[in-house]
Amino acid sequence: MDQMFSKWQPTALSLFRFITGLLLFQYGVAKIFKFPVMPYFANPPPLIMVAGGLELVLGALLMIGLFTRISAFILAGEMAFAYFLGHMFKNPAEPVLLPLINGGTAAILFCFACLYIATSGPGPISVDEMRKKS
Repeated sequence: MDQMFSKWQPTALSLFRFITGLLLFQYGVAKIFKFPVMPYFANPPPLIMVAGGLELVLGALLMIGLFTRISAFILAGEMAFAYFLGHMFKNPAEPVLLPLINGGTAAILFCFACLYIATSGPGPISVDEMRKKS
């Protein structure tokens, strides 16, 4: 079983990188271009717009696998920042530690997914790998 699955690991890493980038990219599109219309992103504060710009640009870079490690590392930091600022300390007088309650589950998952990509690299199906070969 190990041999059967392990041969697909590099391809799965490329797919994981692409899907993570796509999901972050959609948040960037929603925040910057207001599509689809999301009530929370209707009139976002400037910090949310900065986060949207990072998710839009770096999510696109993750999808194609260009500058993968640095893009993923920056996005991991942004997601950690988003969790602590936007979820855990939404109400500074009463911080809520449980992600299930404070709505921060996706931010934590994105943080660690991006951290994994930053340490593992882009996988074989990426612009970074094509640049190495040429």
